[in-house]
Amino acid sequence: MSRVYERREASLTLRGNTVSEDTYRRVTIRGAGSYERLELETLPALEPGPGEVVIDVVASGVNYADCVVRMGLYSSAKEFVGWPITPGFEVAGAVRALGEGVSDLSVGDSVLGVTLFFGYASQVKTPREKVFPLPRGLSPEQAAGVPAVFLTAYYGLIELAQPRAGQKVLVHSAAGGVGGSLVQLAKAKGCEVVGVVGASHKVEQVRAHGADHVIDKSSEDLWAVAERCAPEGYDIVCDANGVATLKQSYDHLRTPGKLVVYGFHTMMPKRGGKPNWLKLAWGWLRTPRFNPLDMTTSSKSVLAFNLSYMFEEQWLLDEAMHQLIAWLEEGTIQAPPVTTYPLDEVARAHRDLESGQTVGKLILVP
Repeated sequence: MSRVYERREASLTLRGNTVSEDTYRRVTIRGAGSYERLELETLPALEPGPGEVVIDVVASGVNYADCVVRMGLYSSAKEFVGWPITPGFEVAGAVRALGEGVSDLSVGDSVLGVTLFFGYASQVKTPREKVFPLPRGLSPEQAAGVPAVFLTAYYGLIELAQPRAGQKVLVHSAAGGVGGSLVQLAKAKGCEVVGVVGASHKVEQVRAHGADHVIDKSSEDLWAVAERCAPEGYDIVCDANGVATLKQSYDHLRTPGKLVVYGFHTMMPKRGGKPNWLKLAWGWLRTPRFNPLDMTTSSKSVLAFNLSYMFEEQWLLDEAMHQLIAWLEEGTIQAPPVTTYPLDEVARAHRDLESGQTVGKLILVP
């Protein structure tokens, strides 16, 4: 399977919201910008190629990465697809059609699909190996909120940081999709977890995920409380904030300790939908540079990644998804709470997500 997905040209399509058996709807972005760039269009129904599955989508997950794609700042989106592009990495629904060579699924099966973009749609085509059974006990809306956040958490925490029972883990943005997943996975590994939130209405959700301590930085001194919770420092800190906390996160590691970096959210806008280039430049200049000599002396590590660049690492997807589905079905972890939006309200979903006030996952319902 080629790493670069075929670009699906939108110039031949009919605009509008009318959908028949021979058509489907998707969100298309033709160039970088704010919410007005999110267009809804109608296209001819998808046909599977050899080894592919077409899914009638019931729910599509929304991730902050999708907002970064819209702003034109997501490197893998520019490298693999370009403009126009449809965001979205995860869907849940029913099998609509099977390509040649796919014999272990049937039309109508309830499934969970992972895709490299193109998820904001009422139909999705993806390779068979990226399709998994819908976890028992989960609705499609709940299931569609699982892959991106839990795969990110699984790779960053389980694969890279390799936590051990009894270790102390600090999780920033612990009420968000990835943050909540990190809290749950760390608890599944027997760790003592400190979750950080930016608003009081998020505290109870992080406690529900199992966090041993929750720091509300809107009303508490983040690092003073963090030090009280772990006087000798943290074994692992998970940080997607960027410049606002990276240096302090690193400084609060014990020896040895691991800083897991998977985003730079505080450099991005919380309103307006467009990047502030002056803020981005200033953030880039202030971002800490970690010296390998100093890291060797202090026995501290920085682990960073972008999950979309690992789409072809099938071993990772298989291992992680089978373990996550097993944990979901046995109740070891819980799907994040979801808030649903109609597909034609995708701009509102992006606006709400960028505000930093949401909890759990936002889901589009085509």
